[in-house]
Order: sequence, then structure tokens, then C-alpha cells
Amino acid sequence: MSVSSSAPTRIGAPVLITSLVAAAMFMENLDGTIIATALPQMARSFNMHAADLSIGITSYLLTLAVFIPISGWIADRFGTRNVFTAALAVFTTASVMCGMAHGLVEFTATRILQGIGGAMMVPVGRLAVLRVTPKEGLMRAISIITWPALVAPIIGPPLGGIITTYFTWRWIFYLNVPLGIAGMAMAWRFLGPDNERQTRPFDGLGFALCGIAGTTVMYSAELLGSADTSWPLASAFLLAGVVTSAAALVHLRRTPHPVIDLSALRIRTFAVAMGGGSLFRMSIGAVPFLLPLMFQIGFGMNPFESGLLTLAMFAGNLAMKLVTTPLMRRFGFRSVLIVNGACSALTLALISLLTPATPYVWIVAALFLSGLARSVQFTALNTVSFADVPKPQMSGASTLSSTISQMSMGMGVAAGAVALRIAAWWHGHDAHALTPADFSVAFVLVAILGLVAVADVLTLSSNAGEHVSGHRRSEKPS
Repeated sequence: MSVSSSAPTRIGAPVLITSLVAAAMFMENLDGTIIATALPQMARSFNMHAADLSIGITSYLLTLAVFIPISGWIADRFGTRNVFTAALAVFTTASVMCGMAHGLVEFTATRILQGIGGAMMVPVGRLAVLRVTPKEGLMRAISIITWPALVAPIIGPPLGGIITTYFTWRWIFYLNVPLGIAGMAMAWRFLGPDNERQTRPFDGLGFALCGIAGTTVMYSAELLGSADTSWPLASAFLLAGVVTSAAALVHLRRTPHPVIDLSALRIRTFAVAMGGGSLFRMSIGAVPFLLPLMFQIGFGMNPFESGLLTLAMFAGNLAMKLVTTPLMRRFGFRSVLIVNGACSALTLALISLLTPATPYVWIVAALFLSGLARSVQFTALNTVSFADVPKPQMSGASTLSSTISQMSMGMGVAAGAVALRIAAWWHGHDAHALTPADFSVAFVLVAILGLVAVADVLTLSSNAGEHVSGHRRSEKPS
């Protein structure tokens, strides 16, 4: 039986817990992208080439992929409050150590430690929200805790550029300290203790298989997107990742106490959110990677101009938050996911029409529309994924969702890089000499990926998740 928090919930505590978890998720997502613009200054501090520092990004993302699968077991064993608070402490301490690093080895080690804290912080925090939130409040709670995944990749690069330009790259990590300390205090105060804890045995083999599979797949995706890597080598790593993933799936289905519980995939709404939803996350995960490159390499803009333009998508994300819940209540999850999914793919295709001669007002309008559509789709997918999951399965479902989401967002960056390689091949030139036409093709390919994701939503019933969205109840006469 799954753990349940039996401590009484304080008035207003669910809202505070949701806000706290959203802030923690924002820190975790931001740290995955913000250092990209700081790499040149960091390289000068470490007396090395900026390209060699890419391991600081990949080591963090790979650590998340490896350790997220055991977050559910740890939360069930030691309690959500204890684990979430400890994860904040590890993440905050590691942030200080990252800021104090004076070499690549030291920095990479502290990034791995930071990744371990992040791997525990995000899924366990979401589990805490799911446990204290009633079904009728689930849509609002999920809407709040999904905005970090939308906002952080967009504002990370320009924010990192501002901090690096006017201060020092070390403040990128030091800024986590006050947030982390405040988060620990709030978590200990408002998260109730778990009076019942699950003591299922630890699935060591499953953890090893999932860790190897996640690392291999993500590394192969990075190789596929690298212009200096041969297709055969990248394909070999991808094949190894697929084989290891298949072995992990067989093990997880057969063992009585798997490190990742796959039973939630029998629930149609959850399965669709993990299947087609992953393709959608890959398509939107490619956008923060492609946009700055298109503006700076393809259009010849400077980093500051590029960062300001990407904020238009962030504005669209925020603007749509006000109407997302009424939309799902009026039309239901299935209709919103189908129509808005198609609109989201269309807005990505619209970006492919932009050129260096396009007026700024039209660029801003295209990015704003794309931000509107992706915000609705992201929130709807994250909400419907847990709409029909029973409370006893929340821990396993949260762990599985976090693992797949992290993998798909990471694969999105690789998908964008692969799209650029295909575009360069299509135009018959080297992948290092990118042109505006290459980015146009890349955005069309990413849009097609997002459109394919809609096909899975067609299998949902018209009343899917109605007890969460309130769609049917809103149509009944009063």
C-alpha cells in the first residue's frame, strides 16, 4: 500500500505547498539552461576552451536521468517531507560549491551533486502536491507547477547573459541560496509528516538498468545532434540504449517491486500523456535551442536582441494561464488537446517563415502565439496525466512521469540539433555553416513532430478527465 500523509493539512497549506514546489521546480529547470550563456566567461575562469565545459550541462542532465527513477522509492521509504527538504539542502549546498569551483573536475563533481538534489526535488515535490490536492483542485495545482518547465528554458539564456555581463557567472549559482533556505523552512513547516511508510525492497537491478538506459539514450541523442559525430557511431549508441531500455522494461514488468511502477500506463489518460505527450514535449523542447541559434547565427542578431525576442514566447505562456482552466472546463481535455495541439504545430511552422528581413513586430507576434498554444497544451497534458490515477498509485506515476518528461525534454534539444543536421544535408552544405533556410526546415520538422503527437490524443474518450476539468458538470442545467 502506498504511503499517505495522515497529518492534518493547515488551512491554505495546499496552495503554499504548490507554490513552494513550483519555485523548487523553477530552480531545477533554470539551472539546466541558464549556464549556457555563461560558458565563455566560465572557460576563462578555468583557463580552458568553452566547448570543453559542455560537460557541465550534460553531467547535470544525465544525473537527473539516472536518479529520478529511485525518487519514488526514497520518498516512500523516508517520507516526502524529509526527502524534499533534504533534496533542497543538497541542491542549495551544491549550488554554493558550483559557484566556488576553480576547475573543470571540481565543477563537474558539484554539478553531479546538484543533479542528485534536483532528481529528488522535482518528482518528490510533485508527489507532495498530488497527495494534498483533491481531484477538483488538481487542474489549478498542475497549472501552477508546470509553468517552470515552460518559463525556465525561455528566460534562462537571457537571464544568464545579464548576470554574466554585469556581475559574474558565480552569481548564477549563489542566487539559489536564499531561495533554497526559504524553501527548506517552508517545506518543514507546511509538509505534514508521513505517519505510514512503505518498506518495499529496493530494486537494485532495475535501478542499474534504468540508469544505463537513460544515460545511453540521452548520450546517443546528443551524439546524433553533434555535427562532429558520425551517424554510425551515434546510431550504435542509440541501438545500445534501445536494447538496454527493452531489458529494463522486461525487468520492471516481471519484478514484484520495481524501482519504477509501470502499472499507471494501463490508465488511458496517463498513457496518452506519456506517449503522445512525450512527442509534444520533444517538439517544444527543441524551440529554446533553435530560436537563439536562428536569431544569432541565421539573422545576425547579438545575444541581447535574441534574448529580448525570446521573451515574447514567455509573455504568451503567462498570458494564456488566465484562460487555460476555463477552456478545459468548457471544451474538455480531448477537444482542447486535439485543436490546440494542431494550433501549436501550426505556430511552429509559422516560425519557419521568419527571415532576417521580417519586421520585429511580426517576429514578436509569431513567438507570442506559439507561447499561447504551448502553454495550453503543456498544462492540459500534465493535468490529464494524473486525472484518473488513484492515490495509491500516485508515487509510482509521479516517478514515471518525471523520468519520461525529463528524458523527452532532453531529447527535444537533440531533436532540434538533428533537424539542423538534416536541413544542412538537404541544402547540400556542412552542418557548421548554417543558413536561415536551414532553420526554416528545422522548424518545419519540429512542427511535424508536434503534429504527430496529436494522433495519440484521438484515442481518448470525449469525457476523459471530466471529474477534474468539470467539463460535463458545466454543461448540465443548474
